[in-house]
Amino acid sequence: MPRNLMLALAALSLSTGIHAEVLTDADEVIARADLAAYYGGTDGRSEVRMIITDAQDRQQRRQFTVLRRDVEDAGDQQFLVVFSQPSDVRNTVFLVDKHIDRDDDRWLYLPGLDLVKRISAGDKRTSFVGAHYFYEDVSGRRPSDDSHEFVETTDAFYVLRHTPIDPQSVEFTSYITWIDRNTFLPMKIEYTNPAGNVYRRVEVFGVENVDGHPTVTTSRVSDLLTGGRTDMQFRYIQYDVGLPESVFTERSLRNPPREWLQRPEN
Repeated sequence: MPRNLMLALAALSLSTGIHAEVLTDADEVIARADLAAYYGGTDGRSEVRMIITDAQDRQQRRQFTVLRRDVEDAGDQQFLVVFSQPSDVRNTVFLVDKHIDRDDDRWLYLPGLDLVKRISAGDKRTSFVGAHYFYEDVSGRRPSDDSHEFVETTDAFYVLRHTPIDPQSVEFTSYITWIDRNTFLPMKIEYTNPAGNVYRRVEVFGVENVDGHPTVTTSRVSDLLTGGRTDMQFRYIQYDVGLPESVFTERSLRNPPREWLQRPEN
């Protein structure tokens, strides 16, 4: 084959996303997707704009900063979420100790009441600050909580069906994920309820490369039964910022680490 033709074919394969490898193990695909979605770098920081729209198109807005630290890659993690806007939720703080081998520990600080509320495992799939996102969505669902099987593999996606190991602990019977074959980011998730209807959808609309990590920048959760939705925009994203373990303690609920909440200068 002429050298110029070989180079042209190589360039075409890169530009069109032709894949050299097709994975056939569903557990491996979901493990890679979990790493891509939640474990970029050793830690991370981002600001989030949230728009909550109800069935009557009435909107509420939230703004908060998310700090994340990995205790171990693909293992335990720590999250701190600090709200800055609007005034009625300012200084509300959410702290998560994510565990791979047991239920996560979650605390919510409500400044108006000066109250630290522990979020029980039974409440993990309830609304996060009035949004269509759940508490569990902040830190991610453990791959070991579900069984995984292929639905199909397309040119662009690995499509997997997930069934909960403990169906009594969740409101869905199964969900299907479309995982980008290049980045391994989950790009769409659809949840099915016991009636057999798709009632909840998570979609990714924007992805950017940040410090070498494919990163979600815009996403949406839709309640297909009520017509409500929540949109999120991620900004000022940083990885490997050197967050200390001391940031992720109960002390930070009432006294958030202001030096780590400031926007980066560049």
